[in-house]
Amino acid sequence: MSTFNDQAGLKELTATAARIREAMESVIEGKPEVVKLALTVLLAEGHLLVEDVPGVGKTMLAKSLARAVDCSVRRVQFTPDLLPSDITGVSVYDQERREFEFKPGAIFANIVVGDEINRASPKTQSALLECMAEHQVTVDGTTYELQSPFMVIATQNPVEMEGTYPLPEAQRDRFMARVSMGYPAPEAELQMIGVHGAGSPLDTLEPAADANDIVKLTGAVREVHVSPGVARYAVDLVNATRTSPELRLGASPRATLHLIRAARAAAALDNRGYVLPDDIQALAVPVLAHRLLPTAEAQMSRRSVEHVVADLVRTVPVPGAPDGRQPVSAPAAQPVVPQPMPQPAPQSAPPHVAGPHMQPVHPQNGYQQPQYPQHPQAYPGQAQQGGHPQPYGSYYGSPNGANHGPAH
Repeated sequence: MSTFNDQAGLKELTATAARIREAMESVIEGKPEVVKLALTVLLAEGHLLVEDVPGVGKTMLAKSLARAVDCSVRRVQFTPDLLPSDITGVSVYDQERREFEFKPGAIFANIVVGDEINRASPKTQSALLECMAEHQVTVDGTTYELQSPFMVIATQNPVEMEGTYPLPEAQRDRFMARVSMGYPAPEAELQMIGVHGAGSPLDTLEPAADANDIVKLTGAVREVHVSPGVARYAVDLVNATRTSPELRLGASPRATLHLIRAARAAAALDNRGYVLPDDIQALAVPVLAHRLLPTAEAQMSRRSVEHVVADLVRTVPVPGAPDGRQPVSAPAAQPVVPQPMPQPAPQSAPPHVAGPHMQPVHPQNGYQQPQYPQHPQAYPGQAQQGGHPQPYGSYYGSPNGANHGPAH
């Protein structure tokens, strides 16, 4: 299996992605990591769930991505009275031609923005399952293919749950990643006042790419190399969620595929033709957390699924070599052998001393103070980083993934 050596294609990908990020960041102030994750999901051919409190820019993020790419965009405001046919389409009988004619719904677009998706009924939410998983729509027994690229960006509010329908696990699993906007920093909020105070910057946002460019970029992302060692690491990380005592529902095999595809896109955005374990670790929380369900004990301990995934990232060992060789383990700890306590040299007791370890009697108060010998270090293994082997193999060099070399 060869690495992705098309440097011209990789250079074009990073240049186009940089233009899209610059266009989006002119609208979304102070959130470069959120913008990068949204672009990563787009290039990985996935779907994005934006979940946060009102007024932090969830819909603005979706609309800025849609405006930055010159392609067809549809926005759907999810309400309790929204019907599945409003999304997928409906067959209408034509009186003149005396036949049924299919009228496409809002799902027939390159980027579909679903605002407040949890306010629609479960029947309407289920209309998106086939579209998101298979990129097709079946109406009245006829299947219609959706054009590429295709991406669903859905928003939902987790604090106002009255009259809403939380997304079922089957639909949450269709989303490649979940992101939270969070409140901006005071400096970014001050800059936002100057940018958004007079008008919306979306009105002046110029597209940085079109649908054909995105299709080329997604094709280049598929060529990014994933070594057997890195793939095994992703599988071990997902399997750890299924055996964790703090989770009652682990990640699915679809989550493993989404994690690998998102890591490919992240590596390409970093101008690399190969995936590193760092890419898997950086995307573990946004890709896996929304698919998991904590146990009652974890909820009572105020342990969120994000904390559980972060702990699993720290505990699951990273493979030693990404080309399929056996991991190079760190040297084993030296056995702890207690050293015999040295005995003091025999000496004659001075006058007014009661024993061999007693100081002379104080001339005024007459007390006797014991004097004990100083013990040397009894455990030589403590000087060797606590006597514990390091969790990373010597192939990568440093635990944080620095100086990783490409897989050959």
